[in-house]
Amino acid sequence: MLRQILSKLPKKSSKTDSAESTRPESPLTQQRSNGSTAGLGKSSSGPKRTSSVVFPASVVAGIEPLVPFKDVPNAEKMNLFVSKVSLCCVTFDFSDPSKNTLEKDVKRQTLLELVDFVASGSMRFSEPAILAMCRMCAVNLFRVFPPYYRSNSSSVGENDDNDDPMFDPAWPHLQIVYDLLLRFINSTCLDAKVAKKYIDHSFILRLLDLFDTEDPRERDCLKTILHRSYGKFMVHRPFIRKSLSNIFYRFVFETEKHNGIAELLEIFGSIISGFALPLKEEHKIFLWRVLIPLHKPKSVGVYFQQLSYCVLQFIEKEPRLASVVVKGILKYWPITNSQKEVMFLGELEEILEAISMVEFQKVMVPLFWRIGCCINSFHFQVAERALFLWNNDQIINLIAHNRLVILPIIFPALEKNAHNHWNPGVLNLTLNIRKMFSEMDEALYLACLDQLKEDEEKLSLLAEQRKEAWQQLEHAASLKPMTGNTAVLVTPLATSIAC
Repeated sequence: MLRQILSKLPKKSSKTDSAESTRPESPLTQQRSNGSTAGLGKSSSGPKRTSSVVFPASVVAGIEPLVPFKDVPNAEKMNLFVSKVSLCCVTFDFSDPSKNTLEKDVKRQTLLELVDFVASGSMRFSEPAILAMCRMCAVNLFRVFPPYYRSNSSSVGENDDNDDPMFDPAWPHLQIVYDLLLRFINSTCLDAKVAKKYIDHSFILRLLDLFDTEDPRERDCLKTILHRSYGKFMVHRPFIRKSLSNIFYRFVFETEKHNGIAELLEIFGSIISGFALPLKEEHKIFLWRVLIPLHKPKSVGVYFQQLSYCVLQFIEKEPRLASVVVKGILKYWPITNSQKEVMFLGELEEILEAISMVEFQKVMVPLFWRIGCCINSFHFQVAERALFLWNNDQIINLIAHNRLVILPIIFPALEKNAHNHWNPGVLNLTLNIRKMFSEMDEALYLACLDQLKEDEEKLSLLAEQRKEAWQQLEHAASLKPMTGNTAVLVTPLATSIAC
């Protein structure tokens, strides 16, 4: 039935040869003979071994790949494993479901057999088996996405409602390969010292390239596989961290387009939790050169939850980094994006819950100046989220201990809201916070109120002086005769509008 494809593998005996010769030709045989299926060479008149560069001839010799594992002795099972893996190196076009249906089914059944065999953990994998497995995964999984795939990717954020993710038609097949690779890496029968030669830097880089797929199911599988690989191959850990950093650098400073940032950050979150103390300088550099700039892209909402988790992991590891993080967030604070402001305020609240008093005092002046701007925002969700900070007992405690510095900064914003804000909810919250400050320190509250009135009087006086200066200039200009190309006198009405 499958004479041509099996002719690539030597037969066990002449009896097997005679049995195979009586099978009729199948569509698989015809497709292979026409060269329409990639992965196997042209057929010949006699049995031919698979290329020794990929599969050593001594390993696959005499093994029939379609024989079930239970039908061969233990001594031959690893050779059968290599033969079955080599059979799965054939790739098919899954964009047409009606094409090569028989061959696809044979390959699918073979992959499922391999999954069961790897999961059973019955014997240790030999080096040729590891090589064959890595080769098969590379052939089936590693592919370059077409140019339109990335140019139309909707990770920017504003087009999420209009563009649906593209799903790979080969996913039912790819899922089995991913499952096989995951079980293979997790297997206790895999010697990491041997496997690291084949699951090398090149293999990991190609694996990372696949994170740009639009299919979320594939990214989820890749996330698990990369995480297990990081845990299994300690020698590759620095390289994986460096490669992840490079992807983030390219995303932040060049393209701002990548579909797998959330998954990569999720992996890094678990990596950070395993960092030893004190933190290495390499890890701190990653925080302020990668994680903090990741707040800048407009698509931050897609991965903000994972990003916030990574930042908080660093602060939990080393609380002294809290002030550095707050300064970084203030540096990339959005001015015209209200949705991002709401997210940043939520992250600040989580940081302030974990910050120490010493670190808080380093950043409280610029921090509450920014919070004051948010309180005066005409976008009610921004103002409301900023005022909700006073619902947190830890933040109230920090403010109470530093009220002599914070209240003079925040008081003008509260007074402006109390008199002018259009939203009733924001107005009520503002009045409650103003009352809280009054009860906390009435003398300071009255002093701030007097200072505000004094500042308003000074501003009013400056405005009057400015108005008088303009009037004097206009009067002087009206007395000067017009000659040549002299500018036309600006009328008082136009002046008042311009001011």
